Amino acid sequence: MIANDVQLSALVTDWTRIPVSEPSPGIKRQMVVGKNVMICRFTFEPFLVTPEHTHPHEQMTLVVKGRVRFFIDGIEKIVGPGDVLHFPPNNRHGATMMDEEVVLIDIFSPIREDFLR
Repeated sequence: MIANDVQLSALVTDWTRIPVSEPSPGIKRQMVVGKNVMICRFTFEPFLVTPEHTHPHEQMTLVVKGRVRFFIDGIEKIVGPGDVLHFPPNNRHGATMMDEEVVLIDIFSPIREDFLR
């Protein structure tokens, strides 16, 4: 083992035990962070808009609750519970929540260092 490596332990928990932060009004975020991957649970208020953006991280999104109008490389796609989206690195995407609360599970690799600040 390299001295600078951090030894991570296995974790078994549930979302009720994960701290909730509010990175912006109308958005709640919970995170479990590993060495190379992170999972985030986002809760969005109805009609909230996340502007189109890119990032170097690969992202998988699972829609748990609600309906979302995604814009992916300029193409509109409406998704709902059970839908899974894959965003390769640097893929342009944004979302508008529809008329109810939305819960998304996002998985990122590598971890989003910007979320940790």
